[in-house]
Amino acid sequence: MLSSFFIIADQGDILIEKHWRGLMNRSICEYFWDQVLQSKQNGSSVPPVISTPKYYLINIQKQNIYLLGVCQSEVSPLLVVDFLQRIYDTFVEYFGPTITSTTIKENFVHVYQLLDEMADNGFPFTTELNFLKEMIKPPGVLSNVISSVTGTSNITDILPNGSLGAIQWRKTGIKYTQNKIFFDIIEEIDCIIDSNGYIVSSEINGEILCHCNLSGMPDLTMTFNNPRMLDDVSFHPCVRYSRWENDRVLSFIPPDGNFKLLSYRVKGINQFPIYVKPQISYSDGSSSIGRVNVTVGAKGYNVQSKLSIEDVIATIPFSKTTSSTNLSANIGSFGMDEQSKILKWNIGKIPKEKTPFLSGTVSLISGSVTPESTPSIMLQFKIPQYAITGLTIDSLACTERYKPFKGVKSTTKAGKFQVRS
Repeated sequence: MLSSFFIIADQGDILIEKHWRGLMNRSICEYFWDQVLQSKQNGSSVPPVISTPKYYLINIQKQNIYLLGVCQSEVSPLLVVDFLQRIYDTFVEYFGPTITSTTIKENFVHVYQLLDEMADNGFPFTTELNFLKEMIKPPGVLSNVISSVTGTSNITDILPNGSLGAIQWRKTGIKYTQNKIFFDIIEEIDCIIDSNGYIVSSEINGEILCHCNLSGMPDLTMTFNNPRMLDDVSFHPCVRYSRWENDRVLSFIPPDGNFKLLSYRVKGINQFPIYVKPQISYSDGSSSIGRVNVTVGAKGYNVQSKLSIEDVIATIPFSKTTSSTNLSANIGSFGMDEQSKILKWNIGKIPKEKTPFLSGTVSLISGSVTPESTPSIMLQFKIPQYAITGLTIDSLACTERYKPFKGVKSTTKAGKFQVRS
């Protein structure tokens, strides 16, 4: 599968390199970084799969780093992408939610120890987080002090209980005084809306995250209110797929701690809880003035409900020939990056008694050509306690003698929410 693995900083520096099938020249990373710079110039994202005469470069991009896998033969790209994502998720669990080049450098030893355990000759080996934490202790002040005083390693010589059994994701002998399990239903809206408010395309990408504190070896059965609407469902290995195919019921023995139970996609949603009315136009002639009127608000049915739309940010990319702006907003604050000419309007929480709007004019450089097209607005927001698909968990049954406490929380967020002006 993988011949080599690299972690590259957002400036192009190589932070980590791991080789399984012979030493590979670092020039392959220079070729990859040339593709990154070329994509940035074109305003597009880096292709996840880059083909060269000798290698296949498969990568995932995060906020501050790139994870790059190099393959010498054809392999399923989704398998590599999923493995790279699993490596990054493991780093997040070990080192914190923000992974930067500084984080990698400060935890250099832990990174290589994790890579040694997670991959064997380039193939995924131990990727279950609970077992990794049993074998490699997460970094911390206390563990560092004990290691420095006693001279012991943070890697255990004993395999975790259950690692060689049929249920590899859960160890035996787990006990809790309070048995509880929590589910987070998180849905992201990816859509394109034209200038008249009609939906060009829409898609809901959701996932169910789970935090499990249950004793013993519980066998759970979970049902949904409308499971038939879920498409392209991807499960954690603990889920019995045949039961889902036949009855649309989730039957599983959950891992201990945090894990992603499933991810899914839903199409056909054409009612959104938020709207954007953009009006951006440039006058013809020598005046080189553009008028801007952008309104963001909650739909009527959402205003009357108790739901709140929070963390609203509208991103408006203006023409590179923009020289100055004269804008005002009745709610929130805004600012423009002078190099990229991208304006960010931070609205925050949308009030129910007032509709946020941004209005004013933008001036172009004298003598510049009037832009042929108006910009598309990207919107970010979050709605707590709300699932746009209406998905809910109907029931949860457990085979153990105790009755576990069940908690369910829903959140709807904007993914790639684009509105054309």
